[in-house]
Amino acid sequence: MKELSLNILDIAKNSTRAGASLIEILLVTDEKGFLTMTIRDNGCGMDEETVKQVSDPFYTTRTTRKVGMGLPLLRMAAEGTGGSLTITSSVKEDDHGTTLVATFDSTHIDFAPIGDVVSSIVILIAGDPDRDFVFLDKTPEREVSLDTRELRQVLGDVSLGEFEVLEWIKAYLYGQYQTES
Repeated sequence: MKELSLNILDIAKNSTRAGASLIEILLVTDEKGFLTMTIRDNGCGMDEETVKQVSDPFYTTRTTRKVGMGLPLLRMAAEGTGGSLTITSSVKEDDHGTTLVATFDSTHIDFAPIGDVVSSIVILIAGDPDRDFVFLDKTPEREVSLDTRELRQVLGDVSLGEFEVLEWIKAYLYGQYQTES
């Protein structure tokens, strides 16, 4: 994938398919330019054998095709900048879910652009308005965040999938990026 925002969309959709009710998407860039992308969910999790196989392009749980290139390409993108990709998961009844952590040197010539992460977040919410998403994009200069649990408290019975709500979310996130100092 040419942009990390598309990887985020793909991975978070896998979280929704795993039954997650809460998906956290964290992008944290340190002073040296290292980006750590963490996507964490409380879905059903994966057993140890599945975790080992998910980075294999010829392993997929989808029935519509026989290959799954998302994680292998993300691993290649991370390692191509001197970074890494790790996946941990648990299927324990009281502690289940999956965490993916990818690190990138954002100053490296092969670093893929982040892309339109706001649109990816809005698409995720529109596609699964009953799930909760926590988004954080933090650099030394700014912090952009959204927590749909807080929106639900304000909106009450109004669905996050309503057009006006989605438009507000989009404007809210873009507004935070525009107020960068």
